[in-house]
Amino acid sequence: MRKLVVGNWKSHKSLAEAQEFVDVLDAHLGADAAGWEAWIAPPAPYLALLARQSARSGTLRWVAQNVSAHAAGAHTGEFTAEMLVSCGIHAALVGHSERRERFGDVDDVVRSKVVRCLEAGVLPILCCGETRVEREAGQAFARVEAQIHHALSGLAGSDPVVVAYEPVWAIGTGLTASAAQAEDMHAHLESVLAALGAAGTQILYGGSVNPGNVRELFEEPHVHGALVGGASLDPASFAQLVRAGA
Repeated sequence: MRKLVVGNWKSHKSLAEAQEFVDVLDAHLGADAAGWEAWIAPPAPYLALLARQSARSGTLRWVAQNVSAHAAGAHTGEFTAEMLVSCGIHAALVGHSERRERFGDVDDVVRSKVVRCLEAGVLPILCCGETRVEREAGQAFARVEAQIHHALSGLAGSDPVVVAYEPVWAIGTGLTASAAQAEDMHAHLESVLAALGAAGTQILYGGSVNPGNVRELFEEPHVHGALVGGASLDPASFAQLVRAGA
């Protein structure tokens, strides 16, 4: 099964640097384009332009890092799921731990964003994960299951969703869940999703994924891809991750 690799640039790169990245990545992967699947979430101001450029080359799919929980209206600074569609963007990260921790994306907000995406035809990449305190207290499975239930319960099981498991303690810290830890959580998530009628949902692992650990992670049967932070900023590094998923 081909793995999906999603790069999250967060608040990095100028527009010129983003365009240069695409050119360099094409040089690394262009000849193998049929064998890999790579998505990138750049800063929001670049989405429309990068989507138009990629429509010509067909080598990448662009993803929003965030989306509004509201429809169109007096919401200064927000951009709606329908706006993303009008720019050629059809997927968005929802509930990333940094949004949850720093910007008030509590469980109710995350659910609203999932619903708004589905109504507009945008694929939500639903992020979930536990803190180190929760894991050490033996609450990791319960916390992640609660996040999934809050975001998806009552929705149609056929609604397309991707889930990204990202242990909060492994994001940007250099720490990584072992392949066995990731597999255990992904297997649990698969059963939770199946109970919600969403069997077959793709589950990505996020948390300091890099070229040194990606192959071991991808050998696990329930790890269907990766959500990548820092290692997605360098085109050569990102190319290695993408090749590992081919």
